[in-house]
Amino acid sequence: MNFYELIQMVGQNVWIYGGSLIVVLSILVFVHEFGHYIVARLCGVRVEKFSIGFGKEIYGFTDKAGTRWKISMIPLGGFVQLFGDTDPASAGHSDKIEDGEEIREMTEEERKVAFFTKPVWKRSLVVFAGPAINYLFAIILLAGLYVTYGQPVSPPTAAAIMVGSNAEKYGFQPHDYIISIGGKKIEDFSDIRREMMVALDEERKFVIERDGKVIEINVRPQKVTMVDKFGFSSSIGILGLIGAEKGILVKSINSIDGIEYSDKNQIINELKKRMGTTFMIGLENIKEDAKTPENTENQEDTNVVKQINDATVIESLIISPLADKNKELGLSDDEIDDVLYLAETAPEAFVPHTLMTAVQSAIQESYVMTVSSLEALWQMVVGIRSATELGGIVRIGAITGETAMQGIVPLILLTALLSINLGFINLLPIPMLDGGHLLFFGIESVIGRAVPEYIQEYAFRAGFVFLIGIMAFANLNDIYQLIT
Repeated sequence: MNFYELIQMVGQNVWIYGGSLIVVLSILVFVHEFGHYIVARLCGVRVEKFSIGFGKEIYGFTDKAGTRWKISMIPLGGFVQLFGDTDPASAGHSDKIEDGEEIREMTEEERKVAFFTKPVWKRSLVVFAGPAINYLFAIILLAGLYVTYGQPVSPPTAAAIMVGSNAEKYGFQPHDYIISIGGKKIEDFSDIRREMMVALDEERKFVIERDGKVIEINVRPQKVTMVDKFGFSSSIGILGLIGAEKGILVKSINSIDGIEYSDKNQIINELKKRMGTTFMIGLENIKEDAKTPENTENQEDTNVVKQINDATVIESLIISPLADKNKELGLSDDEIDDVLYLAETAPEAFVPHTLMTAVQSAIQESYVMTVSSLEALWQMVVGIRSATELGGIVRIGAITGETAMQGIVPLILLTALLSINLGFINLLPIPMLDGGHLLFFGIESVIGRAVPEYIQEYAFRAGFVFLIGIMAFANLNDIYQLIT
């Protein structure tokens, strides 16, 4: 997709892209700030302002507790300003009150509801509540989906191996069942994808089950750069295992064990002869969406795949189909129904959950996402992963709009993921973020007194400059990748 086609596509769906971004961001910001708000109230702190967005107020009202609730013009964030703080970021405090044109000292009653007068543990709770409720919100969303629809699970089994891939190089075979990777238990094929995407080209120990035997294989995936339809690039590790998600249309097979066939019936006969054995098929016109890179390779100077626009074409697979899974092969007059099923197990199942098991699975998923985010961030810090993979509001908007067009369930899943990321980022020990405040509170609890305010002020200024620089870099990088 070229830049002009991209602009046309976004223009035709501007309300979906823009509207879904604003709605999702507003929900996440409200949830985050509500965490600060509700815990502040529980800790006896007065809240002066609760704003969704920045800049000029569009609509607002003041409640009985004196909090000004408002929606502001720029819907790209929000804040809660606590009584006694000199700004919404809690970068400083003052015991002075502007009373009309007069500036006076706080009364004793006012000091009791000021944030800065509270003990350090209460201040820590108020700050920690924002990221914490983002995680809680994500867990509620995921658990709700699991209870309502069930949790989608694909067996961690290799239905096929891509020819020329590292999976073939390290000796993987069709129907290998992956038990663990690097000591982490694997329960779903998406776990394999996630581990390989984060691993890049670092070695991982696979524990697999093959023909009833447990085998260990030390594997190094291939680091490649994938580019999606918008032009956003990301580095991932690719192994070359094909999951059980789908079968192969017979009409797309053009060779078996290197021998080319043009007649569909010949291909079906040859396939039936080889049922239960391991062999290679050549494919044509089999495109995998670039957003599912775990099923693709992008190697130069090999015959594995070719990159075509925003899709990857798989050319050769090692398979071992079973006769009892392909009883209907060739019996239909409609060639569309002629599908060669590769997997021994069902491609996907929706596992039903009780409320308790749904919550447990949602917590586990949130933990895994956080660990993956931490690993990817560390890879950027040490230079293993390019900093150009940082995404700003432009990339988030593109992903959100694209997801919204797929339906409400994918959009809810994305919202849960973004909520986890928002909570994770805010816990980073960077001044201006919640994690920066928690760092200073931690130091205060250790040394028995608050860090001098002038030191905090310099730190917050540095943190502000750093965050603005990161945001500018991420968004300019997004725009550059869109254009180029």
